[in-house]
Amino acid sequence: MAASTPSSREEFVYMAKLAEQAERYDEMVEFMEKVSASAESEELSVEERNLLSVAYKNVIGARRASWRIVSSIEQKEESRGNEDHVTLIRDYRAKIESELSSICGGILKLLDSRLIPSAAAKDSKVFYLKMKGDYHRYLAEFKTGAERKEAAESTLTAYKSAQDIANAELAPTHPIRLGLALNFSVFYYEILNSPDRACNLAKQAFDEAIAELDTLGEESYKDSTLIMQLLRDNLTLWTSDLQVNKIYLFLYFYKRLIHIYPGKQEYNLIENTVEY
Repeated sequence: MAASTPSSREEFVYMAKLAEQAERYDEMVEFMEKVSASAESEELSVEERNLLSVAYKNVIGARRASWRIVSSIEQKEESRGNEDHVTLIRDYRAKIESELSSICGGILKLLDSRLIPSAAAKDSKVFYLKMKGDYHRYLAEFKTGAERKEAAESTLTAYKSAQDIANAELAPTHPIRLGLALNFSVFYYEILNSPDRACNLAKQAFDEAIAELDTLGEESYKDSTLIMQLLRDNLTLWTSDLQVNKIYLFLYFYKRLIHIYPGKQEYNLIENTVEY
């Protein structure tokens, strides 16, 4: 019996859902790219754009996690002076970075050439501009020098474009607007190293949503309140981190004044930051 090959947009969507259930996310990406291609100039449905987002988020998420683990091991081996191991690890990290660049390049090309231009609805435009910012941010996480600067600038441009539309067209409780605020604040904190701006953005989004919480419809209540919780979690983490750093700096300079060298302390709370 010959194997059946999906050929219609509906079949590609079904196969993407099947691949998601089977946790075969690389194939899920392939199916959703075929959905996008078959749609031509037509805008993707909400279900289709969400499937595309889930597919790429899982594919990129696995590599981002791998990169963090390998980078952490590399630092440990460097501190131990194991240069032979460090050389091997750097080569392996470069392989992961190549995969990350390829994945980000693929979705960014699709966003610029197809998804953003065809987005007529305001929430769709914000959704895709947020995605564009997200994948430039993922590049900025591991790129260095001029490439990192370019990725960070592209992230900022995309997020600001999305924010302008979201603030004008979407309610403060809209999950896409909240998700944008969450990820934009993470960008300020992790990439631009600007905790004050990160906290201000997250707090403003949270406060504005709280003020209109009674207008939230049932269809988006779960998503919106989840993202609000994530905003609050990050605010709690970041403000405590700021306080710890202020205390550490005070103790450091105080000990320097009395000629006591402070013991080395490391506060690495960034890895616990959450995004949407």
